[in-house]
Amino acid sequence: VTVARPWVWESGMAAWQPSPDGLNQLLTLFRTSSSANNEQHREIQQRLESFNTVADYNNYLVYILNGIQDEDPNVRQMAGLVLKNNVKDRWGQLAPEVQAFVKESLVHCVGDPQPFIRSTVGSCITTVVSAGGLESWPQLIPALYQLISSANAHHVEGAYGALHKICEDSADALALEPGQHTLHTLIPKFLQDFGSPSEVVRKMALSCVNNFVQVMAEALAANLDNYLKGLFTLAVDPSPEVRKRVCQALVVLLDVHPDCLLPHMKQVIEYMLISTKDADELVALEACEFWSAICETRVAKEYLAEYLPRLIPVLLDGMVYTEFDLMMLGVDEDDEHVADRPEDIKPHFHRGKVAGGGGDGGGGGGGDGGEEEDDEDEDDDDVLEWNVRKCSASGLDIIAGLFQQEILPTLLPLLQAKLSDPKWEVRESAILALGAIAEGCMDHMTDYLPQLVPWLVSTLGDAKPLIRSITCWTLSRYAKWIVHTPPAEHYFQPLLQELLKRVLDTNKKVQEAACSAFATVEEEAGDKLVPYLGPVLQNLMFAFGKYQAKNLLILYDAIGTLADAVGSALCKPDLVPILMPPLIAKWNALSDDDRALFPLLECLTSIAQALGHGFREFAEPVYQRCLRLIERNLKAPQPGEPPINGGEGPDPEFVVCALDLISGLAEGFGADVEGLVANTALVPLLFACMGAEEADIRQSAYALMGDLAKSCPNVLRPLFGEMMPMVLRQLNPEHVSVCNNAAWAVGELAVKVGPDMRPYVNELVAQLVPIMNRPNINKSLLENTAITIGRLGLVAPDVMAPLLEQFIQPWCNSLRNIRDDIEKEHAFRGICEMIKLNPRGVIQHFAHLCDAIASWQEPPPELNELFRQILVGYKASVAADMWTQYYGTFPEYIRSRLTERYGI
Repeated sequence: VTVARPWVWESGMAAWQPSPDGLNQLLTLFRTSSSANNEQHREIQQRLESFNTVADYNNYLVYILNGIQDEDPNVRQMAGLVLKNNVKDRWGQLAPEVQAFVKESLVHCVGDPQPFIRSTVGSCITTVVSAGGLESWPQLIPALYQLISSANAHHVEGAYGALHKICEDSADALALEPGQHTLHTLIPKFLQDFGSPSEVVRKMALSCVNNFVQVMAEALAANLDNYLKGLFTLAVDPSPEVRKRVCQALVVLLDVHPDCLLPHMKQVIEYMLISTKDADELVALEACEFWSAICETRVAKEYLAEYLPRLIPVLLDGMVYTEFDLMMLGVDEDDEHVADRPEDIKPHFHRGKVAGGGGDGGGGGGGDGGEEEDDEDEDDDDVLEWNVRKCSASGLDIIAGLFQQEILPTLLPLLQAKLSDPKWEVRESAILALGAIAEGCMDHMTDYLPQLVPWLVSTLGDAKPLIRSITCWTLSRYAKWIVHTPPAEHYFQPLLQELLKRVLDTNKKVQEAACSAFATVEEEAGDKLVPYLGPVLQNLMFAFGKYQAKNLLILYDAIGTLADAVGSALCKPDLVPILMPPLIAKWNALSDDDRALFPLLECLTSIAQALGHGFREFAEPVYQRCLRLIERNLKAPQPGEPPINGGEGPDPEFVVCALDLISGLAEGFGADVEGLVANTALVPLLFACMGAEEADIRQSAYALMGDLAKSCPNVLRPLFGEMMPMVLRQLNPEHVSVCNNAAWAVGELAVKVGPDMRPYVNELVAQLVPIMNRPNINKSLLENTAITIGRLGLVAPDVMAPLLEQFIQPWCNSLRNIRDDIEKEHAFRGICEMIKLNPRGVIQHFAHLCDAIASWQEPPPELNELFRQILVGYKASVAADMWTQYYGTFPEYIRSRLTERYGI
């Protein structure tokens, strides 16, 4: 990079001048905007949008931003923000001479006296760079480089602001520049400015360099020693903003380039211990991130162990609510009658059904790549952003997972003292800490839990709502021990009793925490809840009449989780009248446009599956409404039709939720669902959903297709020939969950329609076998594909048998881990039929077949006999000494089980 000469305004497009009339129109609009109402704002926005047909419109905008120094700065800023959006949306459509004028003008005003104008100009500059690339503006970096060396503080700060935004938005592009000439010039200058007397310059220079740590640009690597020296110098900077960025840099370096910190690791740890207690919360927060980050490195135990006695008290102190936290929460009151503000209610996103068996009881990965529930540090407040309290709890959680019992000698005496502290905020933080260590230290806490759990249960009645709420969360973290440790009357029963009281608490935050904790207990307890279903339902349904909108979402989840946990045990004459009336009343009260239907639809899906025929009296109106929701949200509104969903038009989530509820009805009713769905609009609507553009709709559609195939295949027969080509198109792992459900549905259909599936087997196998051999494939998809391949062997073993060698190894490896059930039985019966026709197809992978057979706990008699015939046949086909030698290479558990069962 060559340093540019001072910027000269008279160059290029400087001769352009605005039309006075056009300029006045724009100025009038911007001036009016500051006092306009919503309707006037819309009109102004439309007028401004219409000006995009004027070729040099953006010249006017940048002229107002830059050229009218005596104009109201707010008007100039508005012009700049409109310019920024136009650049983002239309840069490539602007004439070259307009682009040139905009570029020149932006650099000319980068040093404006007004700070917020400088910031707006910087945003416009980086937007131009993002839209057109740095290579199309070669004059920019030299000009900014020159300006950051200016004697004019406004020029320096404005140019640094623009460079910071460019480095932030275009770090990858700068790092990928051949030779990195730009960075080789900029980074030494940035490092030099670490020593600037200006706080703003030090802060900006450090921020600019930090953007290249993650990508570890070659230009930074070449200056790494100087960078580290600069960081250590700035570590004691008087500016909190600078120290915050030092902490950020060290955390990122630890992640991407830890070796460079190893010689200094003890000094870094000492610095972070001090900084985690910094009076500035933002510095403390960035420093606190270090403890989680170091635990992810290979050197964590080596370097961190000696600091645990000093670190743990720091983290515990960080978990105490600050005055600001408490002011923001404002929950020390009975507020159950206070309606929730709309902005307090998180948007609800329905997770479509992932079909199929396998694994430990359900569709496996659960989505495109799988998602795990976020059960991190605490059931904390939506009001509060990520803060020192949450970060400290997360750090302690991760440290507990790494060091386990090693932290307890330091931690437990501190917690004991804090739990009896006169300040309730300190006691609350200690309860949070007990929850944070639960996962990592569970095995080593068992000696303390018989005393600790009853104390925590009694603390659920504390006078302070925040103590009650955090205690709910902490107890949920120990739910497994509580549920499964006898006697139930010592631990499980008292927890249920007190949690149900807290579900009915008069404080909304406690209600939320208790309901969430109860759902966790439900999942862990399963059928252990059955003896208590009466009081459980009484409390949950009473809460239904108390809760405001936000907590209703959590209550729906708790009720649905209860149905999943206890299943058909809910279908009792004394329980259904408690459970259903409040839900049906809410169902009837909500309009078809109301998004509050989503969690209710999910809840009813679980209940329909659990109640089965006990849901019969509610099924017809629920089913008909589901059809209506699907139909009205599948099609675009026709001219003259009233708009739906508050004028926002069709919403795929209504379709997904309705499809899943019909699936729940099919699972719950079994074959009897045919009387409900036959001769209705379901099959044509399902057919439309199977071809929908939205993957979420297709995912649920194929799940429903499989459920209908299981329950009432005759309903699908009229469109069977049209459905199969659509199914074949979905057997593509690009959308994992759609492919998973389609693969599973084909298997269910194959079992039911038998010979009718034969015409499609060759095409199906051509799609399914590559999925079986695909590396790093989603577990649920692999299992369902394997099951369907086995089921196709029942339909057309002669077609499948010649292909055995192509898939038998991954087939065996995937199905050895799933539970014994009807799907696994079908798959193994199918594979046995193939082996009968092509015994040589598994010779190369016979050990894998034996392992898969041995995975059965109790194979059904007919299948067990097929296994015996196959194994005895293979043994008889080789010499006795060869068999003995070969069989001796098998793992002992396989040999033991196969010899015991089949005498081989």
